[in-house]
Amino acid sequence: MIEESHEAPGWRWTPVPPAQDEAEVRRRHEANRSAWNEGAQHYTAANDERIAALRAGKSTLHPVERAMLGDLHAWCDSAIHLQCASGEDTLSLWLEGAKRVIGVDISDTHIANARLTSEALGAPAKWYRCDVLDTPHELDGTADLVFTGRGAIDWIHDIEAWAEVCARLLKPGGVVSVFDNHPVVYFFDPDAEDWRLLVVDYFLHAESSRGWGSNYIGETLKTPTEQQAEKFERAWIPSEVFGALVAAGLAVERFGEHADDYHEAFPNIPKEQRKQVPHTFSMLARKPRA
Repeated sequence: MIEESHEAPGWRWTPVPPAQDEAEVRRRHEANRSAWNEGAQHYTAANDERIAALRAGKSTLHPVERAMLGDLHAWCDSAIHLQCASGEDTLSLWLEGAKRVIGVDISDTHIANARLTSEALGAPAKWYRCDVLDTPHELDGTADLVFTGRGAIDWIHDIEAWAEVCARLLKPGGVVSVFDNHPVVYFFDPDAEDWRLLVVDYFLHAESSRGWGSNYIGETLKTPTEQQAEKFERAWIPSEVFGALVAAGLAVERFGEHADDYHEAFPNIPKEQRKQVPHTFSMLARKPRA
């Protein structure tokens, strides 16, 4: 299937082949680091707002995530959030009952924001700036929960290596929680007023892009789109995520597809019509007890 490029105000992407080896995976991840150091400026501008909201006890966990995880007070001593961005969801896990939280992100700017936020709150949090695939081995076997939130795994270019990290971080009996973009959303033009199909490969879609959609952080950055850092995404289909977690030795206990559209990816389509396709999927997998 031939894929087509797409351009919209403040953002444009073009298809690329999936990464074929570790060197290319690492190159794309490092490019994403540069791009997210730019994009995270949007989060830096909201530091005071984020601190105030968390201090007021406002959690950003999605109802789907909350339904999967239940009462964290009852079972979660330590949660590790992979691709934690500026720490809002990480610290929401703490608000909801995790006794200690750890965030890992590739962006220097995101981690600086997260540290500032947790210090302001006096939260029991620790932060690591690294590629998720390089999450320190000192954390192996320490997590009751490995959490990966909305819009995360699209930025990973080796899903099997990601799953192996999740597995090694978990305690026996611990779980990994996934709630992320459904690859179906890549099929449709985000700026159209109806379901206008784009030509993409469901099984192998990867893309490079510059700029950010105006409904996300595109209007924050003053640098012209063509001068912004190149970044890379991969549309992992649910069966690949499922298979990677199983191959890493985990048992998938829950899987769901949802109409929930947390990024408002199709702002020009009426809300009732948006419910016609899955925007997100969820998965919960457990590490067997010894």
